[in-house]
Amino acid sequence: MTRLLNRRNGALIASDVEHARSVRERLQGLLGRDSLPQGRALVIAPCTSIHTFFMRFTIDVLFVDNSSRIVRAVGSMRPWRATRVYPTATLVVELPAGSIARSHTLEGDPVLFEDSNRV
Repeated sequence: MTRLLNRRNGALIASDVEHARSVRERLQGLLGRDSLPQGRALVIAPCTSIHTFFMRFTIDVLFVDNSSRIVRAVGSMRPWRATRVYPTATLVVELPAGSIARSHTLEGDPVLFEDSNRV
C-alpha cells in the first residue's frame, strides 16, 4: 500500500493511494463511483488537467510537478467543473473533499509517495 505525505509539515494526506496509469484507467478516473472514502486518493499520471463531468461528489485536487512539488491545490471541486491546464504538472492527486485543509497542505509543498510496508 502506498501513502501520500506532505514533506513540509509531515502530515499524512492519504493513507491508501490508488494509481491510474493506463489510458483506460486515466479516462475512467473516479467516474462511476459514489464517493472517495477519507484517507483514499487516486493518482492520475501523466496528467495536466482534469474535469469532474458526470461525477457524483466533490473532490480536492493536487497538481504535482516532476520534482514532487504541488503546482496547484484545488479544494472542494464540485461536479461539472474543469480545471485549466497546468503545463508543469506531471500528475494529479484526487482526494476526498476537505483533505487539503485537514492536512494543511499548500501550493509549493513537497510531497512524498511512500510504501507504507517500509515504515
